[in-house]
Amino acid sequence: MQELEERIARDGTVKPGNVLKVDAFLNHQCDVALFDHMGAAWAEHFAGKRVDKILTIEASGIGIACMAARHFGNVPVVFAKKAQSINLDGDQYATTVYSFTKQKEFPVIVSKKYLNAGDHVLLIDDFLANGKAMQGLIELCRKAGAVIEGIGIAVEKGFQDGGKLLRDEGYDVDSLAIVDAMDPETGSITFRR
Repeated sequence: MQELEERIARDGTVKPGNVLKVDAFLNHQCDVALFDHMGAAWAEHFAGKRVDKILTIEASGIGIACMAARHFGNVPVVFAKKAQSINLDGDQYATTVYSFTKQKEFPVIVSKKYLNAGDHVLLIDDFLANGKAMQGLIELCRKAGAVIEGIGIAVEKGFQDGGKLLRDEGYDVDSLAIVDAMDPETGSITFRR
């Protein structure tokens, strides 16, 4: 998606350790018009697929998932929580994932009320690097008996193996911007065409 690539090139910052900082428009401050265009792009890619729900993980995936839901007939957005809380009551699906940006493992939890057997689910997230967060969402869907119709990613780090692993497993992964290389010294970002 050219619009997203242009925003990353203009407003993104490359940090040491393969970190791409896009908080000016994607995961701290939200560009809602851009999110809407991203949702439209995913709706076009996944046209013809049945999508009953969109599943994401807190916190950065929520905004883009909500905007995407509008393009799928205003389906519900369910987000996996990263911590147990008193608000989570009843039976739950849970697993653990390793966060690349936080450099630690954390639980991901979804109430069984909101993810059901037979649900046709589109998974959405802001970043795909090693694929650990997405594997966690896939595990929650497996536990629930939900059908994964596809995976929508805003920014994929193509030089890491998460996207390849998911595609090799047979998932339809639509990444709107795939970064092939980043240089923290020059700030240059190369996109896959």
